Amino acid sequence: MRHKNDARPDDGLPQGATDVRERVLETASALFYRRGVRAVGVDLVVEEAGVAKTSLYRHFRTKDDLIAAFLAREDEDFWACWDRAAQGHETDAGAELEAQLDWIAARVSRPDYRGCPQINVAAEFPDADHPARAVATQHKNELRGRLKGIADRLEVRRPDELAMQLSLLINGAFVSSQMFSAGEAGPLLLTTARALIAAQN
Repeated sequence: MRHKNDARPDDGLPQGATDVRERVLETASALFYRRGVRAVGVDLVVEEAGVAKTSLYRHFRTKDDLIAAFLAREDEDFWACWDRAAQGHETDAGAELEAQLDWIAARVSRPDYRGCPQINVAAEFPDADHPARAVATQHKNELRGRLKGIADRLEVRRPDELAMQLSLLINGAFVSSQMFSAGEAGPLLLTTARALIAAQN
């Protein structure tokens, strides 16, 4: 363990600012996800990242800003996966929905999966004005909006209702991941989604 006054690799190297920011964010993201946001202090992030505390605060003014950046990073990753799954299904909403549920099932089945980061953080910070809470709320609104787009393309009777039902299904899978046995998540998500769609026809 380094002493707090020891020199850090990024000290005096402004040209590496981007690398330092990414190292801090990568370290904080892993710690926040594994241990929970409230359980991880700035000192631990600094130690694990191998940077000076001044370097952290140069890029993230407060811990709240670091938490919000963590969620924004997770948000970007989630929608990149979503967009990849959507490719090739522009004319088949049912096929797109099943492709989305396939990768979501694979995600929640990972051994290291500890739930949806947005849901986890929202549970830790009930204050609606917290910056991380705002990122989490935006993420869930985006999910419902994208599901509404799929529901519209399916031409069901009540697309808003179906979008909310599918949102509840997906978020339920996120918080129930530890209950799934091997290979169970995918079939459950697919059969439930098909039943919801059939009820709308």
